[in-house]
Amino acid sequence: MTRTTVPTVVIVPGMREHVENHWQTILGKRLDDAGRTVHIVPPLLHNRLSRVSHVANLVEVMVGITGPVIIVAHSAGVMTTVQWAQWHAADVRGALLAAPPDFGTPLPDGYPTPDELATHGWTPVPRRRLPFPSIVAAGSNDPLGSLGHAAELARDWGSRLVELGPVGHLNPASGHGPWPRAEELVEALGHGRLLTAPRPVP
Repeated sequence: MTRTTVPTVVIVPGMREHVENHWQTILGKRLDDAGRTVHIVPPLLHNRLSRVSHVANLVEVMVGITGPVIIVAHSAGVMTTVQWAQWHAADVRGALLAAPPDFGTPLPDGYPTPDELATHGWTPVPRRRLPFPSIVAAGSNDPLGSLGHAAELARDWGSRLVELGPVGHLNPASGHGPWPRAEELVEALGHGRLLTAPRPVP
């Protein structure tokens, strides 16, 4: 595999099925069309609630990449990325960590309970500073986690917090769909830049 200075983009979805109109899917296609190398961590067929299985799935993708990487994670994919970073190393130039859920509090109906998440290894969530630059992007009305909780995670992980305004969980159910700013944030990480001032842009 040829080494390249242009980072490969690794997209880490949450626990639910991939959907065509999710912003991560749209971002991956846009970057691929622009000539970027993109890897999307595939959905698990078994043990879909297992933290160990999700991390192993990310490990399998990462070990096949030579050269620098930018991680783009959403929802539970953020927690997978943070868990992976505690035990594994790679040339990660940066990570966009969008809409991190609060696994310590009850989630809406249809989502795992705090006890289920604990049983399957998701909590406690690592709070150690991440070994690479990162941006936590969070909305003000996310039903899966408050902005205050996202700010605490950003502080502990050493991440730049970007407040997005009332964007819900940043998924198709909340109108995303395309999220144009994702590409901007990926480019900022790829060039070693963290935004100097957040601005609420859906």
